[in-house]
Amino acid sequence: MAVKKYNPTSPGTRFQSVSDFEEITAKEPHRPLLKALKKTGGRNNKGRVTAWQRGGGNKRRYRMIDFKRNKHNVPAEVETIEYDPNRSARIALLKYRDGERKYIIAPLGMKVGEEILSGPGVEIKIGNALPLKEIPLGTFIHNIELRAGEGAKLARSAGSSAQLIAKAEDYCHVKLSSGEVRLIPPACKATVGQVSYPDRENISLGKAGRVRWLGKRPHVRGVAMNPVDHPLGGGEGRSSGGRPACSPWGKPEGVKTRHNKRTDKFIVKRRGGK
Repeated sequence: MAVKKYNPTSPGTRFQSVSDFEEITAKEPHRPLLKALKKTGGRNNKGRVTAWQRGGGNKRRYRMIDFKRNKHNVPAEVETIEYDPNRSARIALLKYRDGERKYIIAPLGMKVGEEILSGPGVEIKIGNALPLKEIPLGTFIHNIELRAGEGAKLARSAGSSAQLIAKAEDYCHVKLSSGEVRLIPPACKATVGQVSYPDRENISLGKAGRVRWLGKRPHVRGVAMNPVDHPLGGGEGRSSGGRPACSPWGKPEGVKTRHNKRTDKFIVKRRGGK
């Protein structure tokens, strides 16, 4: 797993880099676990754009991932490691001993042919999923549930992991990669190890076309607009804005948007050390 850089034979390849895909062992996905994925173009159910700069991009099919890992104590063999266009991490196809196949997010270091398990009492091994109360302190984990049986919600992107730092009767303390420390019930499951493909952060897209392939459209700066369109627009000659960065509706950049009093009690320490 490494990053491949191109020679500057054109402006588009001068700064371009891609993954070498060494860990990928299958070119085609498992068809029964595919689902159609419809593009929205950033529009809601009324047809109005609610997420700007979205549209186009390559056609994708969704890979149905097993985030619950609820086949307890049934051994599963890692059949393939695959690319998933819908997420940053690699995915692994598991074949359970009863013949069923499921996709999971592949941990770093997982190899084809390995056998993994999930459920209470399983071994502390990369790829195994078990309740937080049975995981030793200091272990790096990913695919963490917030409610038991609901499915993994935290630490699912490429290279991410969290650390179990304390246990109590009612809650476990889990330190996320952002620095946030969160209380999670001990019955919630987590997977041992770090998410695969940590080199993703070193990838340079290199040209605008690769961004368009991802379904992202160009973003126009506010200072390049007219005053009627943006608070930073207008000015005689070139202008740098003259006021703090903001949205087209005047909302300052960096304003906190999280307002969830119901779950605030589960955050022991916020990211950024606050």
